[in-house]
Amino acid sequence: MSVLRRDLLASFVVFLVAIPLSLGIAVASGAPVAAGLVAAIVGGVVAGLAGGSPLQVSGPAAGLTVIVAQLVQTYGWRATCTITLLGGLLQLALGASRVARTALAVSPAVVHGMLAGVGAVLVLAQVHVLLGGSPQQSALANLRELPRQVLHPHTHPALIGGLTVLALAGWSRLPRGRGRLGAALRLVPAPLPAVALATLAAWSLGWHARRVDLPGTLLAGWSAPVLPHGSPAAIVGAVVSVGLVAAVESLLCSVAVDRRRPPGVPPADLDRELLGQGAANAVSGLLGGLPVAGVIVRSTANLEAGACTRASAVLHGVWVLVLALSCGPVIEQVPLSALAALLVVLGVRLMDTARVRDLRHHREAPAYFATLAGVIVLGLGEGVLLGIGIMVVLALRRLTRLSVRAERLVPAPGDAPISPRWHVVVEGTLTFLGVPKVTRLLRDVPSGADVDLDLNVDFMDHAAFDAVHQWRLAHERQGGRVDIDEVHETWYERAVTGEMSPPGKTPPPARWWAPWANRRRRAEAELDAPEVSPSALLLAGVREYHGRTAPLVRPIMAELAMAQKPKHLFITCVDSRVVPNIITASGPGDLFINRNVGNLVPRHGSRTHDDSVAATVEYAVNVLGIKTISVCGHSNCGAMAALLGGGTEVEHLRGLSRWLKHGNHSLARFLAADAPAPADPDAADSPLTRLCKTNVMQQLDNLRTYPWLRERVDAGEIELVGLFLELESATVHVLDPAAETFVPVPDEAPDGGGKDAKSLT
Repeated sequence: MSVLRRDLLASFVVFLVAIPLSLGIAVASGAPVAAGLVAAIVGGVVAGLAGGSPLQVSGPAAGLTVIVAQLVQTYGWRATCTITLLGGLLQLALGASRVARTALAVSPAVVHGMLAGVGAVLVLAQVHVLLGGSPQQSALANLRELPRQVLHPHTHPALIGGLTVLALAGWSRLPRGRGRLGAALRLVPAPLPAVALATLAAWSLGWHARRVDLPGTLLAGWSAPVLPHGSPAAIVGAVVSVGLVAAVESLLCSVAVDRRRPPGVPPADLDRELLGQGAANAVSGLLGGLPVAGVIVRSTANLEAGACTRASAVLHGVWVLVLALSCGPVIEQVPLSALAALLVVLGVRLMDTARVRDLRHHREAPAYFATLAGVIVLGLGEGVLLGIGIMVVLALRRLTRLSVRAERLVPAPGDAPISPRWHVVVEGTLTFLGVPKVTRLLRDVPSGADVDLDLNVDFMDHAAFDAVHQWRLAHERQGGRVDIDEVHETWYERAVTGEMSPPGKTPPPARWWAPWANRRRRAEAELDAPEVSPSALLLAGVREYHGRTAPLVRPIMAELAMAQKPKHLFITCVDSRVVPNIITASGPGDLFINRNVGNLVPRHGSRTHDDSVAATVEYAVNVLGIKTISVCGHSNCGAMAALLGGGTEVEHLRGLSRWLKHGNHSLARFLAADAPAPADPDAADSPLTRLCKTNVMQQLDNLRTYPWLRERVDAGEIELVGLFLELESATVHVLDPAAETFVPVPDEAPDGGGKDAKSLT
């Protein structure tokens, strides 16, 4: 299917969604019905052509209904058009200032709370219309009047509204079947058949209900917008409300659409999108239309219908114009109660409870509910400001969150009694606000006790430092000893030494790379504690990971949870002293690692058949798209020592003996090589070290025995790198293939970025 054909189909689908929603939003806003159609046309054509989000569809939005209804009641319709025009000019100014992304600083909790509040206000107002009555001037008045309206409904409007709701709920559950008819029915959005069915039933059964009042022509009775009468502050506030709320809603919609854009569609330009929205609002206000914003319902329909370019949004506006000019009598048959039912369902969907579950995980639900309640009780602008205020309070609370705990280290039963020793942990942000909490706990530590104080803080101000330091001096004067260990950054140490320059970024967890034995507390050493079982050490390490490292890597792991995109295949030995992520300073998701005894790669077609390494290489290259394969050997390798000794020491280990046969080519290459010349960097190496290095070179050659891999290496698509870890000095050397020697890795990358490894391979 061509791009134009896909856009044409998508534009018609979006058009079917836009017509009933535009009419219903206009009625709910207290504006002329034609204003909704004008906004749909302008939003499609102007915002579609000038906007920066190709697949976003703009038009009258339900999120602006409450604002527009209040403006119409306060200033009148023509003055509301002026406010819309000025709001568009404000958006143009913001877009020209390139500040579009700052609008995204508004918390999603506030945005979703605002939409939920708008949904609740819509439901409370439109239920009255659905039942044949009239909405009141406020949400609370609608709520108070609702019981009377429910007890005394108008029969025909209520039946029409109920039929519309049933049709909306049942359309998606109807069997579609297969073939072209089923595909066509799946493309028809539920609002169109629901409103059409209600209109047909009302007309055929002669039900009496108020209907859409459309002027003879789209711009009949048009007159220029007038200036609103009122205090300048209130008018400016109205303009800012329309401009900013429409801007934020459009930008958030644009971001949501951009995340789902198909391949080949350019990413959204938010500043251009804001300019497009400003132009659309200025034109809509001038022509007597509602405020325009990006609409997630229409944009989602556009994506699902297969739109490829901005032509679909523009064409949808053209279809609305054609319908408004040619099908006015048909539109005038639509009952208002059917449109009210459509808005009631839309309002219920805006109150998405799934958002609350997500926000609870981040402890932002209070801002959501505060915004929702504020919109209902106080109004849209006041509710949003209330939600932002709650978010500020929550942010301040998080920034000053502090956890303090202490425990006394007690010797195990049967151990000799020792002097009292305490372990105190302070975690979070240590400012003057947390000083009372910290000092209260520190004062409970007995005089003369030895104290291990862990400061796992991301910031410490002078008041907090002074409190901790003075307590330490006082405690040590009374015979105790304080050992301070800073886990995150050395705030305390720098304050003591007077070096208060901004701290550099340090590895997130402290001493995570050290062996378990090196990290046992000095208290345990002084207690001469009994040997801890390996399983207990393992679980202790897991607990340390959960307490220190997991909170820091959790955001990274959440991003990697559904897919991995490693950069390198790293083949190395199973030796416990070789830790790939340490020697490459890499993290989760960077390395695809294969570890085996002796970092061996069985040759293609080897008589001692083994596919374990080949399977890893195939998956890394053909599935993960890895472009670099590294083989890393190390000094004092036990596998190479076994080869050098003829394998006699491991004869009783049958599986290991069979596996080491894959190293025979390395041994033969080593035996065939001449002794290194005195000038050779490897001349001082022991025979074992030379074999370990030879083995790395041989395994790179073994990789080339796989024809499909050799073709890619020769074509420059795959890069092979040899590395050697010298355990004694903890340094890594890289292979220079031309000289067949290992050379130090340069301290700084040469010009051209990270090409130094490639130049050696």
